[in-house]
Amino acid sequence: MDKLIFHVDVNSAFLSWTAVKMLKEEPGSIDLRTIPSAIGGDVSKRHGVITACSIPAKKQGVRTGEPVMRSLEKCPSLRLFPSDFKTYREYSAKFIDILKKYALAVEQVSIDEAYLDMTGTDEPITKAEKIKEEIYESLGFTVNIGISTIKLLAKMASDFEKPYKVHTLFPEEIKEKMWTLPIEKLHGCGYKTSEKLKNIGVKTIGDAAKLDKALLCSLLGEKSGEYIYESANGRGSDVVSGEREAAKSYSNETTLPTDIRVSTYDKEMPPVIHWLSESVGKRLTKDEAAGYTISVIAKTSSFKRRSKQTTLVEPTNDIKDIESISLILMRELCFGERGLFNENDGIRLVGVGVSNLAENECKQLDIFSYMKEKSAQDEIRLNESKKKEKTDKLDTMLKKINEKYGEGKIKKGG
Repeated sequence: MDKLIFHVDVNSAFLSWTAVKMLKEEPGSIDLRTIPSAIGGDVSKRHGVITACSIPAKKQGVRTGEPVMRSLEKCPSLRLFPSDFKTYREYSAKFIDILKKYALAVEQVSIDEAYLDMTGTDEPITKAEKIKEEIYESLGFTVNIGISTIKLLAKMASDFEKPYKVHTLFPEEIKEKMWTLPIEKLHGCGYKTSEKLKNIGVKTIGDAAKLDKALLCSLLGEKSGEYIYESANGRGSDVVSGEREAAKSYSNETTLPTDIRVSTYDKEMPPVIHWLSESVGKRLTKDEAAGYTISVIAKTSSFKRRSKQTTLVEPTNDIKDIESISLILMRELCFGERGLFNENDGIRLVGVGVSNLAENECKQLDIFSYMKEKSAQDEIRLNESKKKEKTDKLDTMLKKINEKYGEGKIKKGG
C-alpha cells in the first residue's frame, strides 16, 4: 500500500492566533487578517522586525524578516502587535490535538505545521477538507493542506495557492504542477543554490530534474547536488515519526529583505538579533533547557557564510544574556579583524544559536538562587569550623589536665 501523507500548515500563524484571541476577547472588533497588520518588534517604539503579516499588508509590500520601520514606510497605516508566545503555544497545542484525531502518526515540525500519516484513507481530499473545516470552526483560524506520498511533495503542495486551500502533488502530477515552478520554489533550495543553478541556465525545477546528477554534485557539492536532483525528481522520505528527538541545539535564522550594511548596522542589526534571541530563549525555557555555547552566523550578499561563538562558564536560557552576547559576537564578526564589512559586503542572512546543552539534571541557577545556596553552604562550613575549633580547644585542655594529674583521670563528658 502506498503511503499517504498530509502536510498541514497554519496560514500566517502568529497573526492569525493574535486575531482570533482579540475577536474572542472583543466580539465585534475588526479582524486583523482583513486589514494591513503585522506582528513584530516593540510596538511602542516601533522598532524590531516583522515576524508575520496579513495578506492586505503583503499586497502593500510588507515582508516578514524586514525592519518594522521599513514596513511602516511602505504601509503607514500598518497596525502593529507584539509577539505573544503564550497564546501561540496554546493554539498550537489545540491545533495538534485536532490533527491527532485523524492520523496514524503526527510529526510536528514547528509550532504551526505538521505531517500526518494518513495511509489507507479513502477520499483523501474529502478528509483534508474535513480537517481544515474542523480547525476553522473549532479554533477560528485557517490552514493549508498538501497531500502526497512523500513529505517533500506534501510540503510543496501545501505552499501552493493560499489561504485555506487543499492541494495534491502526487508523483504523476510532478511534471505539470512542480516542474514548471521557478527553481527557488523547490523546498530546501536556498538563495545561494538557486543563483548557482540559474547561472548555468537552470530556471525551473524541471530543468534541475533533467540535469545529470554528477553535474549537479560537481557544481553544488555531493550532498547538495544529490538533494536537488532527488527532490526535483520527486523523491524523498515517507516516514512520519510521531516522536521528536531531544534537541541537541536551539537556533533560528532569518533571510533579510535587503542587505544590512555598515551605514545601517546600528539601526537594523539590533532588532533582528533581539527577535532571534527571543525566539531561541523562549524555546529553551519551554523545554527547560539551557546551553553553554552561544553562536551567531551571517551570510553575505556574495554568499560567504561565517560564524562566531563563545562558551560560558554557566549554561543559560536567559533572553537578555543570549541577546547581549550575540550582539557582541555579531559586531566582532562584522567589524573585527577580517570582519565581513572589511570586504565591503552586505549581510543578507542572520542567525543566533545556543548549543552544548547542559544535562537535564544540571538545572541552571539564577543569581539569587546561587547566592542563597552559596550562603547556606558557607554557613554550614562556618558552623563546622567553629565546632572543630571548640573540639580542638577541649582536646588541648584535657591533654594538659591529664599530663598534670595523670592519664585518664578526666575524660570528655566526665
